[in-house]
Amino acid sequence: MPEINAGDTAWMLVATALVMLMTPGLAFFYGGLVRRKNVLSTIMHSLFILALISVTWVLWGYSLAFGPDTGLGIIGGLDWIGLEGVTAAPSPIYAPTIPHYAFMAFQMMFAIITPALITGAFAERKRFKAFVLFSVAWSTLVYAPIAHWVWSPDGWLYGLGVLDFAGGTVVHLSSGISALVAALMVGRRIGVIRETEPHDVTMTVLGAGLLWFGWFGFNAGSALAANGIAALALVTTNTAAAMAALTWVTISWLHKGSPSVLGAALGAVAGLVAITPAAGYVSPAGAILIGGGVAVVCYGAAQLRIRSRVDDALDVFAVHGVGGAFGALATGVFASVAVNAAGHDGALAGNLGQLAIQALAVVAVAVYSAAATALILLVVNAAVRIRVPSAAEEAGLDMAQHGEIAYQL
Repeated sequence: MPEINAGDTAWMLVATALVMLMTPGLAFFYGGLVRRKNVLSTIMHSLFILALISVTWVLWGYSLAFGPDTGLGIIGGLDWIGLEGVTAAPSPIYAPTIPHYAFMAFQMMFAIITPALITGAFAERKRFKAFVLFSVAWSTLVYAPIAHWVWSPDGWLYGLGVLDFAGGTVVHLSSGISALVAALMVGRRIGVIRETEPHDVTMTVLGAGLLWFGWFGFNAGSALAANGIAALALVTTNTAAAMAALTWVTISWLHKGSPSVLGAALGAVAGLVAITPAAGYVSPAGAILIGGGVAVVCYGAAQLRIRSRVDDALDVFAVHGVGGAFGALATGVFASVAVNAAGHDGALAGNLGQLAIQALAVVAVAVYSAAATALILLVVNAAVRIRVPSAAEEAGLDMAQHGEIAYQL
């Protein structure tokens, strides 16, 4: 019979709080990147999602993502709707040494921040009513099924042996791909040709620091115990973030002639994204290679976005979509059972099949996220027009949508 371990439980409660802090951190990170007239509306996206998905996750989201499978490995049923059957006793399926409530709450924080990531793609131009409808639908129809595929023992990707320690495919790839689709369907901002200058880089750096701090709970907490794998995940997380920040700053310095403060923040986040699926499966040396590699790839993706006509306002696809895919594939290269016996060897250890499984997961999650997001946006737009009127967009969403302004000048 599973028994609750006090140390594991204490760590998981702390990790849950750390991951919760990431959503306000994201609010600051995104808020500093937009124009002054849209600061509050951008921060409100993350703040409101924190409240909204906290409720929907308890009512039905957790059951769909982690509840008993419906038989196809695609989605859970409604056995645990309203947390029926979820108690303070441990869950032998997911976390046998902590209360089931603790596991549910930890996973809830992942479900909260994932749709919040998408908001950076349609910042400064989306109607708030449409945003609310989209967030509920996306969390239910995109996030919950993908979480079930990858993390439920009954999920079809889990059955194939895919490795995703803390959400490279479930969180970052799904949100990054969905962000790209949203940016294409919502359209470009009025008057924005290539990119806008952040109104407050200080706020963005503060947000990046909070994200980095919270990411220790995100990745190390995914060990679901206070053990050596949690310690490994903490070390690889910090190492990859640091290496990616150094690499991004170096590239931008060579490219633009100065060491960018904003580049350091973006690089760190890209490194955190890429190490997420690999954190508990690779060595610290592997984390250095992953961090350096993802900075190069994501920097290039961001430059391509600037030169394209896609107005992914805050580079969600370039950082989370591209970074998530890179991290998932890199896991298939650098993973080693010598590091974590619960994982699988990757390509460097002679197991090319693992890389193929990771690639399949990337394709499946990307295709499903894109198709489902497009359908959701079409339905939402038919019910509530997604984009604000041009006059409201030019005035700024803070006043037009919320009747408030961030700064009294």
